[in-house]
Amino acid sequence: QLQLVESGGGLVQPGGSLKLSCAASGFSLDNYDIGWFRQAPGKGREGVSCTSRTGGSTNYADSVKGRFTISRDNTKNTMYLQMNSLKPEDTAMYYCAAEVGPVCSDGGSTWYNTFLYEYWGQGTQVTVSS
Repeated sequence: QLQLVESGGGLVQPGGSLKLSCAASGFSLDNYDIGWFRQAPGKGREGVSCTSRTGGSTNYADSVKGRFTISRDNTKNTMYLQMNSLKPEDTAMYYCAAEVGPVCSDGGSTWYNTFLYEYWGQGTQVTVSS
């Protein structure tokens, strides 16, 4: 069974930090491009960040540039999203995703398309509030 499981979400005050993790099982992440997405109530699922198989290429949504960092540890079969300087508008359900195809390239215009990713985690809630 191929699975992605997110963890690390929770309640944090504005300006605080969280680090999300996404552990893969049943397949090796080093064969996949990976991404983080989020969805707030009443909104569609939006791309937050992605990185290529070896981490050589990355993309970030404009809204999180300079605050969020995507990374991966293929030896641990785990991906991460470090979130700093959190804002209330970052409140959302966060999902990790993986795709065997090369969907994440520097400056790409389609990496944030949810339909490109085959495997998805169940989501972890991030709430930024005082």
